[in-house]
Amino acid sequence: MQCSKIDPVQDTATIVSDLRARGHRLTPQREAIIGAVLKAKGHIVPVELARAVQRRMSAVNPSTVYRTLSLLEDLGVLKHSHLEHGPEYYRATSQDHVHLRCARCGTDDDLSLDEAERLKQLIYAHAGFLPDLSHFAISGLCAACQAR
Repeated sequence: MQCSKIDPVQDTATIVSDLRARGHRLTPQREAIIGAVLKAKGHIVPVELARAVQRRMSAVNPSTVYRTLSLLEDLGVLKHSHLEHGPEYYRATSQDHVHLRCARCGTDDDLSLDEAERLKQLIYAHAGFLPDLSHFAISGLCAACQAR
């Protein structure tokens, strides 16, 4: 599943406006990171995003990328999930989902929250705990790897 893409011109203006309204500056580094986020398709891996931004602007520190991603999450532009290798971000406009990742070949699949409702109810029935499955990843083996 690829996350939906919004018009980057409109998005950039909204993001810049929101940043300034909250008292943040739009530095050249932050602008480059926002541009890379808006061009990204699918999930955004911070390390990969940092490399992409550093190819265009070598002075961008990875910590600046992480802080900007966190800021974009605070603004409601991004959401994150915790996967085996660390956090990944996705556009807030895309539908929340549970991540399914093959531990052997690395393929990704998504499970809608509607499809995961029974799991949510099972967890709640077991412990009275109401999980937020949109930040959740399940590691296992895909059908192709199981067949090998």
